[in-house]
Amino acid sequence: MGALARSLPMQVMSTGGQTAVDEGSVRGQVTDPGGAVVRGTVVDLVRGSGADPAVVRSCRTDEGGNFALSGVPAGTYELRVQAAGFAEARFPAVVKAGETLEMPEMRLAVAGVDTAVNVTLTRTEVAQAQVEQETKQRVLGAIPNFYVSYERHPAPLSARQKYWLAWKTVIDPVSFGITGVAAGVEQATDTYDGYGQGAAGYGRRYGAGYGDLVSGTMLGSAILPALFKQDPRYFYQGTGSVRSRALHAMQRSVLTQSDSGHRQIDFSGLLGGLAAAGIANAYHPAEDREGASLTFQDFGIGIAGSAAQNLLQEFLVKKLSRGLPPMAPTAAGEAR
Repeated sequence: MGALARSLPMQVMSTGGQTAVDEGSVRGQVTDPGGAVVRGTVVDLVRGSGADPAVVRSCRTDEGGNFALSGVPAGTYELRVQAAGFAEARFPAVVKAGETLEMPEMRLAVAGVDTAVNVTLTRTEVAQAQVEQETKQRVLGAIPNFYVSYERHPAPLSARQKYWLAWKTVIDPVSFGITGVAAGVEQATDTYDGYGQGAAGYGRRYGAGYGDLVSGTMLGSAILPALFKQDPRYFYQGTGSVRSRALHAMQRSVLTQSDSGHRQIDFSGLLGGLAAAGIANAYHPAEDREGASLTFQDFGIGIAGSAAQNLLQEFLVKKLSRGLPPMAPTAAGEAR
């Protein structure tokens, strides 16, 4: 557990300004039931449901019925299409950073005919768009902060998405770099002296550190969350009193949210930490292997460290992060 804490990159995040690299565009063509183009159609890119969703971008179709919306923050939206004599139609749109979304044929129905298009994204599609956004979140523009959700209504992850997010974490170049720095510090201080010195000693320390990262991330954030149907992410609260936010952060070190939206004991993270510590003993030098008592002692320290990290997430690191979604933070008092 101790080595794992040293090798894992801090999972932190914030709402920095949107940049061009975080934006995409949408374009398409609007036609009538017979396939003829409809010019002057109002095309709104909206977020949210109900009668008055937030309009993010808006334009009208040209003489050829074509439209283009640029500078769109990456995220999940709907295109609301309105034209005189036609029923309002809505089309789902998932905009990815640096990409142009080419909409399929957008055909309107004549007003009064009950065939208006209103397509809803599946829960898995919404979750995929959100988790792809999370892999862009980085502290100081570099350190991965993939396991924090700033969404007001985050969709639960499928088992496959939990494995995908864990895989993205362990193969991130910064994860390799942080592991290398930690191994260098251990070598300089002769931590785990059974590994020796020189290139061979550094290699053993690096291998052990990266092994801790992989086992801890895969067990605590993918395998066990998939088994127990729990969400491995931290859900940022962002508003409310200092006390309520601090309680929210500290409770997350032992509690989590199930895929069905209920609060539960974090069996995934707690058992994952214990298992990773046990696995680490198998490849650390014999003289440096921890007995059961020290393993449980490190386990307790790990819980306290997790609470401290969550407090930093809640109160500090949001100011230091880039690549955040263009979403409002969770309202105070919403269950997580």
